Amino acid sequence: MKSLKLIGLAFGASIALSSAAFAQDVTVAVAGPMTGGESAFGRQMKNGAEMAVADINAAGGVNGKKLALSVEDDACDPKQARSIAEKIAGAKIPFVAGHYCSSSSIPASEAYADGNVLQITPASTNPKFTDSGLWNVARVCGRDDQQGLVAAQFIAKNYKGKNIAILNDKTTYGKGLADETKKALNKAGVTEKMYESYNKGDKDFNAIVSRLKRDNIDLVYVGGYHQESGLLLRQMRDQGLKTVLMAGDALADKEYASITGPAGEGTLFTFGPDPRNKPTAKKIVEAFKAKNIDPEGYTLYTYAAMQVWSEAAKKAGTTDAKKVMAAIKAGKWDTVIGPIEYDSKGDIKQLDYVVYKWDAKGGYASISGNGT
Repeated sequence: MKSLKLIGLAFGASIALSSAAFAQDVTVAVAGPMTGGESAFGRQMKNGAEMAVADINAAGGVNGKKLALSVEDDACDPKQARSIAEKIAGAKIPFVAGHYCSSSSIPASEAYADGNVLQITPASTNPKFTDSGLWNVARVCGRDDQQGLVAAQFIAKNYKGKNIAILNDKTTYGKGLADETKKALNKAGVTEKMYESYNKGDKDFNAIVSRLKRDNIDLVYVGGYHQESGLLLRQMRDQGLKTVLMAGDALADKEYASITGPAGEGTLFTFGPDPRNKPTAKKIVEAFKAKNIDPEGYTLYTYAAMQVWSEAAKKAGTTDAKKVMAAIKAGKWDTVIGPIEYDSKGDIKQLDYVVYKWDAKGGYASISGNGT
C-alpha cells in the first residue's frame, strides 16, 4: 500500500509539474481567413506562424518561456474578426499576427487596443489601419498608397494613350487600392475611361466584360481579391477579349492560376520583393519545402511578424503589449524578409513594390523593380 501511495504521489507530482510548465507557456495568435473565399491566404498565414513558433521555441522561446499558438478564423468577415479580437483580448493573449483583409484588421484593432493586445498584420495594406492613431498596430507589409502609386506609374509608362478601366469590389481593401491607383493615375495625367464596382463574391461578370469590350479597354485594373479577378479574366477570354488584367497583392497565390488556367498568362500584379529570393530566407524556405510547402505570398511575412514581436519582447524583457510596442518602434529588426524599421504610426520605413507577371505554367516573376 505504501508503495502504491508513493507511486500515486510521484504521478501526481509529475502531472503538477507538467501543468505548471504548460501554464507558463505564452500563447500568441494568428488570425485570418482559415475558411471562405480567401482561405488560401489564411493557409499561408497559418503556415508562417506555425513555423515561426516552432523555430522560436527551438531557439529557447521568449524570456524563458515557450510559445503556444492559437489559430483563429475570421473568414474575412468584419463582425467575425471583431468577435475573435474580443476573444483574444479576453484570453489575455499579448500578441496577434493578423488579420489578412483590411476590413477585418481595422475593426479588430480597436478591440485589441482596448484589451492590451499588440497587433502586427502581415497583409492588410489599407492606410486607415495605421493612420487611425492606435498605439497597438503595426504591419510588415506596405500600404495601398505605395502600391497604387507603383501600379499607376507602370500603367502611365507602358499604356500611355491606351484605354484604361478601374474596377473595385467595394471592400475596404479593394476600393481603397483602386482609389489610390486612380488618384495616382489622374495625377500622372491619365484619365480612366471606365470606373465600376462589383460585389465581392460575384461570379457572373458578363455585363462588365461587355462594357470593357464596348469601350475597347486595353488594361483593366482590379481592386479586389484573386477569386473574382480570376473569374473576370476567364470570362474576358471566353468573349475573345485580350484586355490585360492588373491587380494588387491579393493575386499572390497559386490559387489564382488554378482559377484561370493558362488564360492567366500575362496577368500583372503588384507585391513586395519576393521574400523567397532573399538570402535571409534561404534556410527557412528550404525548411518549408522539406514539408512540401511553398512559402509564397504572405507566408514569410507572417513569419516575420512573429520574429519582430518575439525579438522585441526579448529586448523589452516582458510580453506587456505597450512595452513591446515601444521596443518595436525604437529598434531595427532582422527578419526573414530583411531588416525592418518602423515609423511612429507602425508602418515600415522602406518597402519597394514590384510589378509581377503570371506565366502560362502557373508561376510569376518580377518585370519591374527589384524582385529579389
